[in-house]
Order: sequence, then C-alpha cells, then structure tokens
Amino acid sequence: MDVVVVGAGPTGLVLAGELALAGVDVLVLERRVIPALVGTRARGFHARTVELLDQRGLAERFLEVGRPFAVSSLADVPLPVAQLPTRHPYTLAIEQVEVERLLRGWVGELDVPVRWGVEVAGVEQDADGVTVRLAAGAPIRASYVVAADGGRSTVRDAVGLGLVGTEATRSNLIADARIDDDAPRGMRQDALGIHAIGPVGADGLSGVVVTEPRVGPSTPATEDELRAAVVAVWGGDLGLRDVAWVSRFTDACRVVEDHRRGRVLVAGDAAHVHPPTGGQGLGLGFEDAVSLGWRLGQVVRGVSPQTLLDTYGAERRPATQRVLDHVLTQAFLQRGDARTEAFRRSLAALLESEPARVATAALQMGLDVVHEVPGGGDHPVVGRRLPDLDLLVDGTPVRAFSLLHEARPLLLDLGGAGGLEAPGGIVRTVRAQAPVEWELPVVGAVPAPGAVLVRPDGHVAWAGDDDGGLAPAVTRWCGTGPG
Repeated sequence: MDVVVVGAGPTGLVLAGELALAGVDVLVLERRVIPALVGTRARGFHARTVELLDQRGLAERFLEVGRPFAVSSLADVPLPVAQLPTRHPYTLAIEQVEVERLLRGWVGELDVPVRWGVEVAGVEQDADGVTVRLAAGAPIRASYVVAADGGRSTVRDAVGLGLVGTEATRSNLIADARIDDDAPRGMRQDALGIHAIGPVGADGLSGVVVTEPRVGPSTPATEDELRAAVVAVWGGDLGLRDVAWVSRFTDACRVVEDHRRGRVLVAGDAAHVHPPTGGQGLGLGFEDAVSLGWRLGQVVRGVSPQTLLDTYGAERRPATQRVLDHVLTQAFLQRGDARTEAFRRSLAALLESEPARVATAALQMGLDVVHEVPGGGDHPVVGRRLPDLDLLVDGTPVRAFSLLHEARPLLLDLGGAGGLEAPGGIVRTVRAQAPVEWELPVVGAVPAPGAVLVRPDGHVAWAGDDDGGLAPAVTRWCGTGPG
C-alpha cells in the first residue's frame, strides 16, 4: 500500500481523492462504524474552498446543496466580500454531513477504498515505511501515513508531534436538544462570552451554544454540565431534554510544531485546533489536503525527492497561523465586557479605510494566501492562486480552473514567452489567449505575464516572459519526469 489516510472526515476524503488523481494506491481508515455524524458539526466554508472544488470540477455538486451568502463582518464592520475578484465571492452554507456525503461519492468514483469501523491504535515507522497497528485485526503496512484523525489525533501523538500556541481561556458547550417553546431564542453576549439558541434541522431540535462560567475539563462534555451552564446564563434549564449530542470547544488556537515526522504527515484538525469562530475549519482542512496530495503523490511515484514533503509544512504553517490569529481576534470579540468593547471600537476605526476592509475580507475568504516561491520570478501572481481566467484555447472559450481538473502541473503559455515547452514530460502545456490584465485579491489589477507554471493546488510556481528560471522551477515543483 502506498498511502494510508487515517480519518474519513472532509480532510481525509479530499486527500484520498487528490492521491487517487496523482495515481497512487490509497486506503482510508475510519473508526466510525457507519458514515453518519453525531451533531451538526461544521456548517459551511468560504470562497477559496469553493474554488478548490471548482479546480477539480466538483463545485456544482456542492452549490446544488448549499446556500451562498456574501455577508461577513469584523468588529461589527461589514466587509466587501461580494467585491472580491473570484467567481465565488461568498460563503457557502452547507452542513458537514452533506459535505462528507458528496466527497464520499467523489472518492467512490475514483475507486478509493474506505474501511469503516477500524480504529488505529498506533503507528511505527522505519526507513522503508510505516506499520499501522489496529485496535483489532492485522496491522497494515504502507509507504506513508497521513493523520487526518482530528484534534485528538492518535497518529499525531504516536509519533510525538505536539501542538503549540495559545491555551484555553474560555470554553463553550454546543449541543442539539429540545427546549420549551417559550424559551428565548437568538444570540446574547455578556462578560462570559456568547450564548445562542436556534433551530437545527427539521426534527424540532434546537442548537444550543453556551459559554461556561469557567474553562471546562478536557473530558467529554455531559448533559449535566450543559444543564448547569444553561441555568447559569438563562436562570433556568429552559426545559432542556432529549439531548442528541453535546460537545465542548475552547478558544485555544494551536498548530502542530511540524507537519511531518519521517513518513508520517498531519492534516486538518490533526494539524491545528481552534474554536469554530469564523467558520475556518473546513477550509483549512481542504487547503491542507490539496497542498499535500500532489506533493505526496509525486514523492510516492518517485518523480520528486522526499524533501518536497518539507515544503508542505513550510507553506501551510504560516498560512494557518495567519488564519488562527484572525480566529483568536474574532473569538476575543465575543466577550461583552468594557475592555472588549474598547478593543472593538479601536478595531472598527482601523477598518474605516476601504483597503483594510478588502484585505480583511480576502483573509476571511481564504483568497489572500501567498507562498514564498524562491526562483519563481518577480511577477505579483507568483505564490498566489491562479485566477479563474476566461481563456481562449484554439478559439474555444475555456475557464482556467477547468485545466486543473486532473490535478496535474500546468504550463499556461499566453503567447508572450515564445512557445515554451516544460522539460521532463510531466507538465501539461496549454497555449491560450488571456486578458491583458489580471485582478488579484488585495493586490488589484496587474499585467498578464507571458507564461505561468501552475502547481496542481492552483498556486503559481513561476511566471515570466521568457524561459529564464522555468527549468529549475519545473524540477523543484514538478519532478524530473514520468514515474
């Protein structure tokens, strides 16, 4: 077996699909006996995540189920989400259960096996591979293992990778339950934090979020703890009953100290933990999976050295930390005391300028990520995601994202580079006509380069008007030839 992915949540499923597109054998292990989820979990994702799905030809499946809305704010200041230069300038409201259902359908089409009811007890690695020990059954041998098994990752802990960052100062309980019809609905905010009650689903249950009077224990939350917290905030238990599930989250924001330990890598919630404020969880997991999938695929096929895997963490860690800093800011604003209100007013004043609001909107939507790409050239698009340009290829209208459906490296020759060919035979070359100006989030309009080398994750690895620097960029990011 080439790769074992531990965890069949959104991150694990996206990664499995990316690896299948890369042409490697992948197996997904999931300790849940059946795919069903307990509770509502994540409820949507932002623009860049929709773009990642669009890059694989999957966006329409999710748009048919979800509900787009272009509303966002920080410190009560509305942000210009709808003005961002993307085909998807919105957040897509969609339940995690639907996200996983659609992703399972995709990996099924790619013939990726998923084994349910399999609990991983640990991993042991050597120079040649990794042995995955199971709680029951024979161990599984793989060349690489990826931990996508959540914030309490067994695999991450087994290889000694720790999480670093801010510890919890506040905890919340979240639950689905029945409450009395005359109980107060809506959101309230006080010195403790945020509390909310609202409908979920069509079975009469209410979603309850309540901030606890003090940071709760690391043990699983109980119905008694939920009831006590509800009483403390609303003065009574509101007829709380039929609790379908209850969980605890804190305002801790931490990221893994290293995304790789030998032949074991981490992604999704196994790589970062944070409160759900701002709805960043699914997006970060998708970006981890798409960033890792092509790299690991090339290494497994032998077209790139193992050192390519080190660039995964080198890119994802700073990108993730920026998002976690923003999440911490949003979580802090959920308090209702005088200090928080003073901070809110100061932040709102900083957001009076249009550039500040645009930059914040792009950060929240995941569209402002720029990676350091040595040797990629000095064009502003280098390191950023390729815009979904309207192209003409042999006179036929083509969207740029449609050229990424197969998750292959792409050399887009736009006529200014004199008919380039990428060395090595691993890169797809497409000659096209494109707009003379490209609109980049936050940066604005920039002149089109003569050609761009695009990685399978959609980020530009090189741009130029001649072939200077192209060959080493291809070797660095795309490998040395078919494997």
